[in-house]
Amino acid sequence: MEKLKIGVVEDELLIARSIQNVLDQLDYAFTDIAISYTEAIKMIEAEKPDILLLDISLSGKKDGIDVAIYANEHHQVPIIFLTANSDAGTINRAKNVKPHAYLVKPFIKDELYAAIEIAFSNYSIAKTQEKQPTNSTKINNAIFIRESHSYIKILFTQIAWLESEENYVKIHTTTNKKIMIRSTFTDFLEQLPSDLFFKTGRSHAVQLSLIDKVEPTEVFIGTDKIPLSKTQKDELYKVLGIK
Repeated sequence: MEKLKIGVVEDELLIARSIQNVLDQLDYAFTDIAISYTEAIKMIEAEKPDILLLDISLSGKKDGIDVAIYANEHHQVPIIFLTANSDAGTINRAKNVKPHAYLVKPFIKDELYAAIEIAFSNYSIAKTQEKQPTNSTKINNAIFIRESHSYIKILFTQIAWLESEENYVKIHTTTNKKIMIRSTFTDFLEQLPSDLFFKTGRSHAVQLSLIDKVEPTEVFIGTDKIPLSKTQKDELYKVLGIK
């Protein structure tokens, strides 16, 4: 399972190392510390982080907002601003580069975790829902899944069943390949056609057309057993025409 890599741009080294320590506790990967605009650009180009934790106030002529402008123009990664200044002027200036979150120092571990997860989730959903260019064919039978720094196409008919694992969704395909993506179960299900997939419980969903057998507490797709909750059993029977 690939960890999210967090880019750390902070010119106060004690704070930066503290952030890295918290990121390690939260099981994220992270880059070397960048303390200036120049170091930040080099880090972005060399290490290609998935998210930027970006202090607004940096030493030198160019600050964190300048780094954000560069990142938006060249890499389009989610940006979380860090600052000790919560005045209206700073916030308004930061808003112009459309950050995905804004944390006022000092912040606690749970606040950092929430900011990272929400920022990445919203960014991923927005990327998936972006409209296709007018000169291309609209794709209505597939979904693009993020894999490293690319997006791969998965046909809806290739998705056999799904299971939720905390902040991830595991996709079981018809070719027996398993794909792990970082997303909430609910958010991912909303991107799939509701007439093709059925939620068998809080953490599982199946493609209806691939169901081979149904038992009171389980659904079978081939040799795979998917849990079926009591609350969903009657609804599934109704959908499948079982009396």
